Amino acid sequence: MNNEKTRVAGLSVIAAIFLTGIKLIVGLLTGSLGIISEALHSGLDLVAAVITWFSVRVSDKPADKEHHYGHGKIENLSALIETLLLLITCVWIVYEAITRLLSGNTKIEVNVWSYIIVITSIIIDYTRSRALYKVAKKYNSQALEADALHFSTDIWSSSVVLVGLVFAHFGYFYADSIAALIVAVIVTMISYKLGRKAIEILLDTAPNALVDDVRKFVGSLDEISYFHDLKIRVSGADTFINLTVHLNPNLSLKEAHEISHHIEELIIEKIPRCEVHIHYEPEDENRLVQNSSAPKEL
Repeated sequence: MNNEKTRVAGLSVIAAIFLTGIKLIVGLLTGSLGIISEALHSGLDLVAAVITWFSVRVSDKPADKEHHYGHGKIENLSALIETLLLLITCVWIVYEAITRLLSGNTKIEVNVWSYIIVITSIIIDYTRSRALYKVAKKYNSQALEADALHFSTDIWSSSVVLVGLVFAHFGYFYADSIAALIVAVIVTMISYKLGRKAIEILLDTAPNALVDDVRKFVGSLDEISYFHDLKIRVSGADTFINLTVHLNPNLSLKEAHEISHHIEELIIEKIPRCEVHIHYEPEDENRLVQNSSAPKEL
């Protein structure tokens, strides 16, 4: 289990508990839909943070008899659950905002605590998202990346709520409901991006950019004549690559094995937390002569 990943996920849970509590208290006292929507958003952030904390504790467990490819996909499942929670939040915010605008019941009480809570939220979310992004990038963790993306949207949504509070302070109370709608739009856009990535990985969709990189790299190696059946799948922070290469038929079995093992090591050096399996076959000399200038991939 990675202690750094668990620690940053745990700190995220603590921050979410604090923000949810103070936003809810101030939102109920002022009647601000913008702040209440932020409190609900932070409440789901808390659930998402707990899910992330759990997933990073489990995802680094090694493969076992029941999970031959490890437990990495729990991170991708965690990211998908976060997406669904965000979308549920958006539905409620949109419904409540439209209801207030249509009824004309938009008046709220704006006080100094309204500003303090929103500004504090922006500062905490900024610090938290940066810490999460740093560790997510270091360990190639989609769960932490989703958490970071999740909380970075809070910065924008809180900024919108802050603007709405300023307008409401001068009597334009409808601005609070409009701010809540803008928050919902921001969250929906981020949710779509996050959910799409999680679903693609859960369905073993080939990561096109990575596939292209591996193709170019393998095609540049002098040890092989040509290759085919390149297959790549991602599971959490881990990448699994399968590949068939054709080698000189005059090589001994030991030499062919050493070359394929060397290619595996070269790929692993370029891609962190990567598991590579290479199947080698003798090259077809007739094909090689007839297509000496052709691309190496069949």
